Amino acid sequence: MFQIKRILFPVDFSDKARKASVYAGAMAARFDAELILIHIVEPPTYNASLAESHGSHWEHFAFSGNHLHIRRLTEHGDEAAPKIIQCAKVHHADLIIMPTHGLGMYRRLILGSTTAKVLHDADCPVWTSAHLENVSPRENIGRICCAVDLKPHSAKVLEWAHHLATAFGAELTLVHVGLSSGTMRAIEDLQAAAGSQAAVRVEDGDAAKTVTRVSSELGADLLVIGRGAEAGIIGRLEATAYSIIRLSHCPVVSV
Repeated sequence: MFQIKRILFPVDFSDKARKASVYAGAMAARFDAELILIHIVEPPTYNASLAESHGSHWEHFAFSGNHLHIRRLTEHGDEAAPKIIQCAKVHHADLIIMPTHGLGMYRRLILGSTTAKVLHDADCPVWTSAHLENVSPRENIGRICCAVDLKPHSAKVLEWAHHLATAFGAELTLVHVGLSSGTMRAIEDLQAAAGSQAAVRVEDGDAAKTVTRVSSELGADLLVIGRGAEAGIIGRLEATAYSIIRLSHCPVVSV
């Protein structure tokens, strides 16, 4: 069942976190949700100054909304990801919003190791963006793309995207890569189950490149994709989803 009552927003006081805060504040305001900010203080590294290793800087991290319900938490630990996952479970978060910080050729570096672990283990949808440094954050969401592979989990993905589009009054486009004899019928059934009447784009090609190309062509403000329903050895996020997050020009919510 779609609901956003509590949003968890891990904060490290970086420039990317400040840009992500625009989206976090907009989502919290739209749904009148509690915004839970968590900062993880990790043990100091060899090169870290003493000032960098103690406490947080909440006084320098403000939100523009005057009526947001904000709770600020500071935790200590060797790794941020387990603390974020635990906090999401304890506080029953409906959404986690966090930017990526990684670079490099391996998935955990592309996404940042903390983001990769959260995407692997989180039970709730996760919002993230790999290119916040290149975009101007928008409080309004006018266009949403929802990529589905027509596997059973797609019903939950489209339902989530449909409700989000309804809340923002946004245009919703369903994107599927690969055409077979039963594709259009499966899409019709999926839309009926979700109560959606989204526009449909069916394309051929590499799934990640095609999905991100279509969302860019449509000027999407947000891309909604699926994660596996069960966590296994490779985690909930498959290789295609990792590639979509890395390539997408706009933020991605993995459901």
